[in-house]
Amino acid sequence: MAADYFCSQCRTPFLNDAPLDDHGVCSRCRSGLTGYDTAYSFGYYEGVLKDLIHLFKYARIEPLAQPLGNLLLSAVPLDQRFDVVVPVPLHWRRRLWRGFNQAELLARPLAHRLGVTVSDALRRSRNTETQASLSPSERRSNVAGAFVLRHPAAIRGQRVLLIDDVLTTGATVGAAAAILRHGGARHVAVLTLARVDRRPSWASRTAAEVASLTSSVSQSVKGAK
Repeated sequence: MAADYFCSQCRTPFLNDAPLDDHGVCSRCRSGLTGYDTAYSFGYYEGVLKDLIHLFKYARIEPLAQPLGNLLLSAVPLDQRFDVVVPVPLHWRRRLWRGFNQAELLARPLAHRLGVTVSDALRRSRNTETQASLSPSERRSNVAGAFVLRHPAAIRGQRVLLIDDVLTTGATVGAAAAILRHGGARHVAVLTLARVDRRPSWASRTAAEVASLTSSVSQSVKGAK
């Protein structure tokens, strides 16, 4: 992902550098509201990438996990190393309804390529309301206290890579990351397939930028049907 102005920590894009300090860090990260140390995404939640995520998540084309996991891998900086991969968990009711946890399916091929383990260190303790229709503050309230740490030993002192499919405001991954940090994780980085670009007048650039990288995945959709 590329942007003219973005936070050096959470990678949130901005229209100008006004929200950033001399180190390129935004006010939310400076105040500790994000919960995680840094965030990476393959692309923006639009165009071909958005269509692929919808096919995977809602049309339940599970074989897409492998090629989409490869896209995730390409978003991990080459100079970063992690000890364990943790998928953001679903509540058991939602997992039963969907049939799988998309973050867990994405995490498996990624962890294999990174040579680390996948840990179910987190558990979703309550079935939260769907975030899509909520404001940023409502999203944070909705997921407050929604996660508990089930395997502290798996993340204590470790560099954790927290996996989800889409990052919108960061409320969900922020709540999950805060639990991991409180449980002793040394570093928590968030990795998602896509993030929602909340800036105005930006969307037209990125469809072309990701089209060449996602064309091979589109072929996988045809083969998976």
